[in-house]
Amino acid sequence: MMLPAAGPSAAQTCGAVLVSAVLLQSVCVAITFLYFTNELKQLRDTYSKSGIACLTSEEMGDFIQNLDLTESEDRVADPCWQVKWHLGKLIKKMMSRSYEENISAVNAEGALMLPTDRQPPRSPSNRIAAHLTGNSNRKNSLSPSPRIDSSPRRGNGQKLNNWESSRKGHSFLHNVELRNGELVIPQMGLYYIYAQTYFRFRENENEDSDLLAQIRNPKQLVQYVYKLTNYPEPILLMKSARTSCWSKKAEYGLYSIYQGGVFQLKREDRIFVSVSNGDIVDMDKEASFFGAFMIS
Repeated sequence: MMLPAAGPSAAQTCGAVLVSAVLLQSVCVAITFLYFTNELKQLRDTYSKSGIACLTSEEMGDFIQNLDLTESEDRVADPCWQVKWHLGKLIKKMMSRSYEENISAVNAEGALMLPTDRQPPRSPSNRIAAHLTGNSNRKNSLSPSPRIDSSPRRGNGQKLNNWESSRKGHSFLHNVELRNGELVIPQMGLYYIYAQTYFRFRENENEDSDLLAQIRNPKQLVQYVYKLTNYPEPILLMKSARTSCWSKKAEYGLYSIYQGGVFQLKREDRIFVSVSNGDIVDMDKEASFFGAFMIS
C-alpha cells in the first residue's frame, strides 16, 4: 500500500520567503544607488557649467571697467554677479598696488640719477671762467722780481699780483672779476682751480757773491692757492712743494710747480696764488698762469 507525498514543511516555506525578500531588497538598493548616482552626476555637470558661464557670460575686462556702474538691486541679489563683483574688486586692488609700486621705483631711480637743483645749461655768454697769464713787463731777463704782496694776513708766502687779464695772448675773463690779483667768484657752485708757477734762477755777474751763494743754497719752492671769505684769515685750498738744489756750474736753473682741484665756492669768495722765494719767480706768460672755471 503506497502513501501520498507530503507537502513542503513550514520551515522550508519560511526560508524561501526570507530569501525572496533579501533578493528583492538587494535589487531595490541597486536600482536606488544607480538612480541617485545618475542624478548627482547631472547636478554636478549643471553646477559646473553654470559656474563657468557666470565668468564667461560677460567680458571681465568690460565688467571691471564698469564695476561701479553695474551695481543694482537685482544684480546685488544675483550670486553670480556677487562672485564677479568681488573678483573685479580684487583685480583692481592688485593692479593699483602694482602701479603705485612701479611709479615709486621710477621716481626713486630718477631722484638718484638727476640732481634735485638742476640748472638750465649755461649759454656761452653766461659761462664762468678765467685764465690769467704772467705779466713780467721786463725789459731784460735781469729786471726786478714780479710785483708781490707780503702782507702777513694773506697766509703763507708772497701773493702774486702781476697777472695779465686782458685778451692779450691766452688770458681772458668770462663773467669773473680780477681785484688786486684775486679772482672774485660771481656764483655759488663747484669750480676747478689750477695754477702753475715758474721758478727761474740765472746767475748775474754783477750780483753780490754772498747773494748768489744764498740763492744757490738748497731751498723749498712752494706754491699756495688760497680762498678768501668773510672769515678774517685766508683758507688754504692747495699746496705743492719741492726742494731745489741747483749746481754751482749751471748758468741758470729752472723749475715749475703745477696743481689743480675741484672746490665748492660761494658768491664773493676770492682766490689767489702765493709762492715762496718770490725773488726767483718768472712771470713768463706761457710758464706762470692761474685760472678757474665753473663746472656745476
